[in-house]
Amino acid sequence: MPATIHIMPPELANKIAAGEVVQRPASAVKELIENALDAGARRITVHVKDAGRAFIQVSDDGSGMSAEDAALSIHRHATSKVLRPEDLERIGTFGFRGEALASISAVSQLELRTRTALDDVATVVRVDGDTVREVTKAAAGVGTTVIVKNLFYNTPARRNFLKTRQTELKNIADVVTRAALAHPTIAWLLVSDDETFLDLRPGTSQERVSAILGERVGQSLMPVEERTDYLSIEGFLARPEFARRSRTEQYLTLNRRPIQNKMIAHAIFQGYEHLLINGGFPLFVLDLTIDPARVDVNVHPSKLEVKFEQEGTIYRMVLSVIRKTLAANDLVPRVEFRDGNAVNGEDRFHLVPDIPPAPVFAFRKDPGPTNVVDGGSILPLSMPASRHAPAETVEHRQGAARSIDADARAIWQIQNKYIVSQVRSGLVIVDQHVAHERILYERVLANFENSLPAIQQLLFPQTLELTATDYALVRELEEHLRLLGFDIKLFGKNTVVIEGIPADVKVGNEKKILLDVLEEYKANEHAEVMDARDRLAKSFACKAAIKAGDPLTSNEMTVLIEQLFLTKMPYVCPHGRPVVIRIPIEELDRRFGRT
Repeated sequence: MPATIHIMPPELANKIAAGEVVQRPASAVKELIENALDAGARRITVHVKDAGRAFIQVSDDGSGMSAEDAALSIHRHATSKVLRPEDLERIGTFGFRGEALASISAVSQLELRTRTALDDVATVVRVDGDTVREVTKAAAGVGTTVIVKNLFYNTPARRNFLKTRQTELKNIADVVTRAALAHPTIAWLLVSDDETFLDLRPGTSQERVSAILGERVGQSLMPVEERTDYLSIEGFLARPEFARRSRTEQYLTLNRRPIQNKMIAHAIFQGYEHLLINGGFPLFVLDLTIDPARVDVNVHPSKLEVKFEQEGTIYRMVLSVIRKTLAANDLVPRVEFRDGNAVNGEDRFHLVPDIPPAPVFAFRKDPGPTNVVDGGSILPLSMPASRHAPAETVEHRQGAARSIDADARAIWQIQNKYIVSQVRSGLVIVDQHVAHERILYERVLANFENSLPAIQQLLFPQTLELTATDYALVRELEEHLRLLGFDIKLFGKNTVVIEGIPADVKVGNEKKILLDVLEEYKANEHAEVMDARDRLAKSFACKAAIKAGDPLTSNEMTVLIEQLFLTKMPYVCPHGRPVVIRIPIEELDRRFGRT
């Protein structure tokens, strides 16, 4: 019987292996850029034609290669970066597999032109498929230029699977953009069919982000910097107003290597919590620095995915840094009126990012021990401090809401719905319902965390008959409802007895609030990434909060604002709606013709 197992010819094995590294033109660009970075380039130029199908050229002014190294570099597994097995445990370079040039040349017509500072002329190597056609000398500057022609010309099936020209060009631009953001001190040029897409001068990280993402985004950036012996994080977060509909503008690097990591992306998303008003995904440019021995960057042929030694530790650290950064910044949106957009006699307005000083409210010096009481909603002054906000942030917010002059400025309620007050930079408007929602939501979460519910016992317990579905839900949530402040006893035949209620619920309103909470909880059943406690906290806060249309006294409004700015995130409600907006004094001056 003839043998059925045989060794593949080298040219066939090379083409198969090349498919792991070079999946599309952008893959070839990425590999060549990484080699240029490892060579110490200070300027990298990328020229493509027909979205890389016909022509790719990557040039750098790095160290170059000698004639001997140039001849070896096109062979499979040829590398200068990994010599011993232990080197794989501490990879500190971008290209290290020794597969880039060999893989690209296996599926294209490749020319390598390179020169070191010690050589008078450059070495030129021309490869067609797996065959070296020519090795010559030529005049050239120090550095390396790689030209790739007719990519996948000898593997037509793979060429047929390429996307449209626009998609492939977009992928190339994304590769160069991510590398340029990761290396702001390097000059970059990307040209496609004689059209310049990127022309970036060396600069600071913020200058690079502004040059790529636009000045408007650049001006809104919130710097991130946290350094520990285990992990350092630096970069920028964009304000929530710049949330995107997809993850395409989330730029993450590890030791300056662009990566994709769902765990880190989720930690960042969770850090923004409810700030993303209309959903979407936060825009960020972040670099994580970690000991290479604590991460495996060799788990995927494209080197985009990595595996951390302690993923849980990384997740918690990233989440903490994101929350700390957001808590330290004033995220109150600013209202500007657009000229020439009057519709039916009304001016349209839009929210734009603003980073002025935190609002300083001029309330009475001593509002006294008054509680806000509205429809049974009680707002004690002893609101616990945030679980996540640093002490200095809480103190800053307390100062923001503290009285600065007994009668210098007033506070008003408009349509029994909005609270308006003067601040140094203009006017602020607070939605009373969502402000109270935020306060109650954080208080409930604190109760859950500390297992210290605030229960007011009823003199006369209330019996409530539920549907079978709601009775089953109460049984499921019994412990959570107790921590919320409901003291409930379960009886047969879908009956419960309410013996105590949360301190924020008015006596006599307990049945309605409990039923409303259950309905709201069921409505949030399919909400993404929300556990039972969070859903319950949101549901209770929504139903127990002050309502639009409820009149408030000056003292009640004062206490509400003070308590709002003691929360960890006073700018949005638990469902992502804005709580506070600002109208700057400059906008008022402009509308009254004072500018």
